[in-house]
Amino acid sequence: MLLEQAVRYSEIILAFAYAQQSLEYIRGLQPEKTWGVIRLFLSFLLLMGFQPVLVEAGLLIVSCVLLYRFQGPYNGGSDCMSMLVLLCLFLSHIAPTEFWQQIALGYLAFQLTFSYFQSGYIKIINADWRSGQALTDVFAITAYPVSEHARRWAQSPRLMFVMSWSVIVFELLFPLSLLNHYALIAALVIAATFHLANACLFGLNRFFWIWPAAYPIILWFQSRIVVT
Repeated sequence: MLLEQAVRYSEIILAFAYAQQSLEYIRGLQPEKTWGVIRLFLSFLLLMGFQPVLVEAGLLIVSCVLLYRFQGPYNGGSDCMSMLVLLCLFLSHIAPTEFWQQIALGYLAFQLTFSYFQSGYIKIINADWRSGQALTDVFAITAYPVSEHARRWAQSPRLMFVMSWSVIVFELLFPLSLLNHYALIAALVIAATFHLANACLFGLNRFFWIWPAAYPIILWFQSRIVVT
């Protein structure tokens, strides 16, 4: 994948991610409702590819205002990832040379890879995750809007154990997918499916859009570091 294509595809997915977040703010109170409208408009311009440097600069300003408004990320990891993707794409546009453009996008690819590995590492050093108890608690007593049918899965310790270790092993081995183009595609499909499942089961819908927003960049990055 060419660098310009990767950037454009990422911007399109990022536009959907920010549009979704904006709709949440619009349903709230002032002043975030107004900022949500502004962000939604900028997201539409980004989707259309209109002056991406100026639009992304505007989105960065709005994001900083909201960070100040809530004294940190409003939605934790998804907001942090949103800022990271947006900032790296913006820096790739204003980079003085192609070398620095690749550095900005390469950093995003590294952070995406590390986010999965770090998540797996945190789980494997946690005894409750290794035993499946942590996932059991997520389904059984979580405040997330889990359906009653899904909550019954917590009554199967063997299922929770298998699911826990499936997630752990996948996240820890994700960096190895960079060694092969088709392995990376398969890994990204699995990861996107995982985010979709979290959105459907737990209502974590922000994660479904923002992590895949970096997928075109990591596909470009893999083609740069490995000759297939």
